[in-house]
Amino acid sequence: MPTNSRDLDAALENDEDVRALFAGEWIRYRTSDTLPGLTWKAQSTCARINRIFFDDPEEAQLLFAELVPGAGTGVDFRPPINLDYGIGLTIGDRTFLNKDFLVVGGGYVTIGADCLIGPRCSIYTPNHAEEPGRRREGWERASAVTIGDNVWLGGSVTILPGVTIGDDSVIGAGSVVTHDIPSGVVAAGNPCRVIRPLRTA
Repeated sequence: MPTNSRDLDAALENDEDVRALFAGEWIRYRTSDTLPGLTWKAQSTCARINRIFFDDPEEAQLLFAELVPGAGTGVDFRPPINLDYGIGLTIGDRTFLNKDFLVVGGGYVTIGADCLIGPRCSIYTPNHAEEPGRRREGWERASAVTIGDNVWLGGSVTILPGVTIGDDSVIGAGSVVTHDIPSGVVAAGNPCRVIRPLRTA
């Protein structure tokens, strides 16, 4: 099972389900020989991190670095965290993840540097098939989520598949981000919409 970027590269080359997942192609997670094992391993590691974080913070940090090889320098987090595929997550330097951070599905998720991710923020990358028969058969595909540098997500923000949030923007607490948000704005609501430009003074 992939545990770091080198292993992920090998899996992308050698395992069709992993390749299709991260390529955003249609997959059947529930019938895959590979994907449930990857999520089990990632979620198991998250559970261990959450258990030991305050008693053994150094070990928790080491486990986090193994789980998320794309994490930059100075990334800080508070438990609990819950990730399906740490190998698809990139986090920029000095970003802070508050408690109850959740990433669901196997699309690539990129979070920039110096971000503030509020408590109970969730990022979803999978879309299930709309057509009832294909949905019953378990077809789904993931879309990447990208969060720019110096973004602040208020508490309980939900980001849906395929969304990009531009640099420096602020997303108000409780927002559901269904479409791209440009750089340098305050946005909020369900669905999330731009309210105003950032104050510069």
